[in-house]
Amino acid sequence: MTYKEWLDETARKHRRIVDALDGASVEEIVDFFEYEHMRRHHADYCPLYAQGKKCHEMEDLNCYFCGCPYFRFCDEGIDVIDGKKRYSLCAIDAKEGKRFETEEAIHQDCSECILPHRRAFVRKHFDRDWKRAMRESDACGNSIVRKANEKI
Repeated sequence: MTYKEWLDETARKHRRIVDALDGASVEEIVDFFEYEHMRRHHADYCPLYAQGKKCHEMEDLNCYFCGCPYFRFCDEGIDVIDGKKRYSLCAIDAKEGKRFETEEAIHQDCSECILPHRRAFVRKHFDRDWKRAMRESDACGNSIVRKANEKI
């Protein structure tokens, strides 16, 4: 699955849930997306739910931002670093973030960053339209990415 396919699929699943919560307050929606509730009532939302696993080991994991609004990707590549095409990055260069590198590619590894799964973060960046909240994630249209790809 490409990053773009993941974004679109997650947005569809997210939309179905939020639409069903019509009339709910922001706080009620944030509560609804708590890990334990989602695992029990929306097992199809995340493949880890069926395994009883979390993407990040933390108490009070909130799944509203399954992806982080600071995550940037371009399936065609963002730029080239040391001969390797970079496909994703963290826009704020979070200290918990790492790079996952292969011989040819670089991807952002967010496995140690819990920022988007904290309730305060969710409330601060909340938008009933998850895809709008994630609008900057698909960086392929970004002029910096276009210029970098012209050099590749």
